[in-house]
Amino acid sequence: MKQNKSEEQELIRLNKFLSHNSSYSRREADKLIEEGKVKVNGKVVSNLATKVTNKDDVLINKKIIKEDKNRMVTVIIYNKPKGEIVSKNDPQGRKTIFDSLERKYKHYMPVGRLDYASEGLLLLTDSVDVVNALTHSDLERVYKLKVNGFITPKVEEAMKTGLELEDASVGGHKDSKVKSMNFKPFIAYDIQKNDEKFSRIRVSISEGKNRELRRFFGHFGLDVLDLKRYEFGGISLNNLPTGKSRFLSREEYRDLRHFLDSEENGSFK
Repeated sequence: MKQNKSEEQELIRLNKFLSHNSSYSRREADKLIEEGKVKVNGKVVSNLATKVTNKDDVLINKKIIKEDKNRMVTVIIYNKPKGEIVSKNDPQGRKTIFDSLERKYKHYMPVGRLDYASEGLLLLTDSVDVVNALTHSDLERVYKLKVNGFITPKVEEAMKTGLELEDASVGGHKDSKVKSMNFKPFIAYDIQKNDEKFSRIRVSISEGKNRELRRFFGHFGLDVLDLKRYEFGGISLNNLPTGKSRFLSREEYRDLRHFLDSEENGSFK
């Protein structure tokens, strides 16, 4: 995704600025703001909707928080197991990915989401720019799925040509506000087993919309029983065990840097 050429003037939420340029999470930043411990241009702010640019003077307890253009960006891969929420916290008290990740990653931001029942490759980074560039990219995402029935010629045709649904609520979360959805043609697919009881399929897509695959197959009356992401933009799980994390390899960093350069994103050093 191309960046605004006047990026230095871009307004961002104060809690996002603080979490990006300090060790505080957004929730911790919100608490500091509410407690009156944050100043912007010499004035205490308490409004959580406050926005700043990197030209503003931001302080936490008299400590200046500055955007560091020269810092090294870090990206990790986490092999998310089923039964974890991709969030800092969950009102229902369910386990989150940050309960499993080391504390030093508590301020990292996920690139997209995997829902509670899904598993596999999840990228996390300490760079807002990297999150934005990757989340809104058309980089290939590779998944393996198990569905409860036949993958019919009608399903295959939709994978080849795309699909537009006014009602894409089947397969979505019950509280989701997303109703209609357009699905681009799949990059590729490979039906590995096709049976009345259940089928297995490997798919490659270029989007990461809200519960996209569950909604796509749900439209055809197929429940997704298992869903695991194996690759994102050429970055692969390889042999990373479930529940474990690792840094990108030198080659993966190189490829990511080339992608970001091509998107005119100069934040990756």
